[in-house]
Amino acid sequence: MPITMYQACVPVLVRALTNLSGVLAKGAAHAAEKNIAPEVLLHTRITPDMFPLVRQVQIATDMAKGAAFRLAGKDVPKMEDNEATFDDLQKRIAYVIDLLKGFKPEEIDGSEEREVVLQTRTNEMRFRGQDYLLGFVLPNVYFHTTTAYAILRGAGVALGKMDFIGKA
Repeated sequence: MPITMYQACVPVLVRALTNLSGVLAKGAAHAAEKNIAPEVLLHTRITPDMFPLVRQVQIATDMAKGAAFRLAGKDVPKMEDNEATFDDLQKRIAYVIDLLKGFKPEEIDGSEEREVVLQTRTNEMRFRGQDYLLGFVLPNVYFHTTTAYAILRGAGVALGKMDFIGKA
């Protein structure tokens, strides 16, 4: 049986965000154990021209949230992007996971050909639903969750590959 759009979207994104939550929990514990001000880690970046940890999490959650809503043909809820603590980021992730879990397969299945239009700061992007999910959303979610992992790992947080991948 072929994989459905719902199966390629919601469970995959929930897993990625759940694992990101675990990575952030280890980051918060590391900060507490090593007496590092949490905001130091939250504002750490790999290189000066990349976003800091907090923004990586915001983008990953925005991409995940946007995917399900756009594929279902619904308006994407806005978020303030005002998280300032590890707890704030955990609440954001939990909120987005709850939103994703609220979708039923029939709301997303069949969206392979649905037109998805994104307005960025500089241009408009147009996709077919399947191309949007597989070629834009998933790579972006994995890029930003990987970058969040790398920021914390680079800061000395004891993380391993299974923290990122999670349990099957």
